Parts: sequence; C-alpha cells; structure tokens
Amino acid sequence: MIFTLSNVVLKDATIATQQAQIDTLRRELAGREGEIAALQENIKALKQKVFVVATRSGAVDRILIEKNERRLTLLAKGEALKTYRIALGGNPVGPKERQGDNKTPEGIYVIDARNKDSGYHLSLHISYPNEKDRKRARALGVSPGGDVMIHGIKNGFSWVGNAHAEVDWTKGCIAVSDEEIEEIARVAPSGTIVEIRP
Repeated sequence: MIFTLSNVVLKDATIATQQAQIDTLRRELAGREGEIAALQENIKALKQKVFVVATRSGAVDRILIEKNERRLTLLAKGEALKTYRIALGGNPVGPKERQGDNKTPEGIYVIDARNKDSGYHLSLHISYPNEKDRKRARALGVSPGGDVMIHGIKNGFSWVGNAHAEVDWTKGCIAVSDEEIEEIARVAPSGTIVEIRP
C-alpha cells in the first residue's frame, strides 16, 4: 500500500512539474507572438520589395493560372514572382465549351486588350477563343463565346476584398482583388502569355 501511495505521489509531482513547464512555455510563446507578427510583416514587406525590383524592367513574361488550385502566378523566365488567389467561373470544372456555360477556358492565350473603364474595376482581355476552342465549339455546333478577362471585383463591391476568392462567382473570367488587378496590369504588358491549366 505504501508503495502504491508513493507511486501516486510521485506521479502527481511529475504531472505538476510538467504542467509548470507547459505554463512557462505558454507564457514565453505569448510574449513572442508580437515578435512573430512583426517578423511576418517584415517578410511580407521584403517580398513586396523583391517583387517591385524584379518587375521594374517589365520582367513578367507569363501568367500561369491553375484552376484546381485557384491560383494565378506571375512568372519571369520561368521563375515565380508572385502568386494570387483567384475566383473562376461558377462552373469551373473542364474547359469552356460555349457561350454562357460559366466555365473558365483552358489553354494558351495572350493579353490582347485592356479596359480601364471595366465594370470590374480594371480588366485584361485574354485572346479566348483560340483555334482549338473554335474547333471544339464548331464540333458542338455552338458559339465559343468570348470576353474572357482577368479582372477585379464588380464595381461597388470592392469592400469584399480578398474574400471574393472564397467562391467562384464570375461568368468564366478570372477574378482577383482590385488592388491585385492594378498590380498585375502594371507589370504584365500586352502580349504576355496567359496559360490556363485545369
């Protein structure tokens, strides 16, 4: 019985010691949360500076859109410079087949026009449909549609900000925030290749 009681006392003492260590670590961590947040802000600011320097010379030569990942990446000579979260057409699976299907196309295109007076803050028109898209639509006996853009948020709704990317809401376009489309438009000249992958 004494042996059992001493085991219980020893176990209780061990638990108390471990709890004290956990409490000490929690206090240390809480004291460093501000430091961690400041470091994260510094990293974000440095990434933005690197992006600005890298794109001053118009270095962006390709935009990669990955539909499954809901991601748009600016590339220069194969190197990723910056990535953005995106929203797609309301029916995002598969390539666009016809006008009004709410699908975002898949393929290789280029930025072929800009619209500063867009109903979606600012837009970059991509060269959809390409020959493959037109051939598919012809085989189906339908119009392939057009007016596919990379654009901001619908005018009057900019307060939504990055939360817009929580749901696919466009009619087949690729949407980023208003601040992001301004940044993309500054660094991606007309003629920039736009590759849209599933």
